[in-house]
Amino acid sequence: QVQIVESGGGLVQAGGSLRLSCAASGNRFSIYRMGWYRQAPGEQRDLVAHITRSGATDYADSVKGRFTISRDSGKNTVFLQMNSLKPEDTAVYYCNVVISTNVYWGQGTQVTVSS
Repeated sequence: QVQIVESGGGLVQAGGSLRLSCAASGNRFSIYRMGWYRQAPGEQRDLVAHITRSGATDYADSVKGRFTISRDSGKNTVFLQMNSLKPEDTAVYYCNVVISTNVYWGQGTQVTVSS
């Protein structure tokens, strides 16, 4: 049973920073990719950033240059450093873990950016 633990959300003023963490455990097979998606009220869940086992990264255009994804492969942990936050970054952020053909989601952590 894969378990995912997220942390680091909260309330911050525009221009501020937050760092999200996501740790996966209980997997029998190696993790192919970890990342973050976000969902604002009334919106669909969209990719923010992800990083593969080989270190390849992908970012949504809206966060390029402001957010940085990194990982600690030995601990199956991924981090999302979010700088220069904007009110439009407000959403629930979900950790996403891909193991073989299986996809796992965290429970989500709220990020609120005030103007």
